[in-house]
Amino acid sequence: MTKNPPDAIDATILAALRANARSSHAQLGEKVRLSRNAVRARIERLEREGYIRGYTIKEAVLEGERPVSAILLVHRADRMRGGDVLAGLRALPEVVTCDVVSGELDLVVRVEARDADRIREIWQLVSELPGVRDMTTAFSLSTVIDRRSS
Repeated sequence: MTKNPPDAIDATILAALRANARSSHAQLGEKVRLSRNAVRARIERLEREGYIRGYTIKEAVLEGERPVSAILLVHRADRMRGGDVLAGLRALPEVVTCDVVSGELDLVVRVEARDADRIREIWQLVSELPGVRDMTTAFSLSTVIDRRSS
């Protein structure tokens, strides 16, 4: 896969799907001035080529509530053979992002859960994964920038 979408129409379709993954082919077609079938074919190609790797939902949070967020800074025992750690993290639905980073750390993992007790449970599960050498956890006090939200 190349870094940029093949053309401006694909880029517009991707941007519209980022904003609302439930946009219909007809709605997308109106934006890019193509038929529903042409949009469907482009989306199928974007999926095959890896530009679209899945669709997701953002769950509603009850008024006044927000999920508890934490960052786990993970040191793996063996940086080059840390696949077990990544597989374990992928199995946890509360893991929002996981970045492999350079420097002293190996992974920066963001988790969101219903409460601090669940974050503690996740911490325990991650710390017991084969290949985790050490971990530091930082609870998020507030989020001031989140460009992933719509």
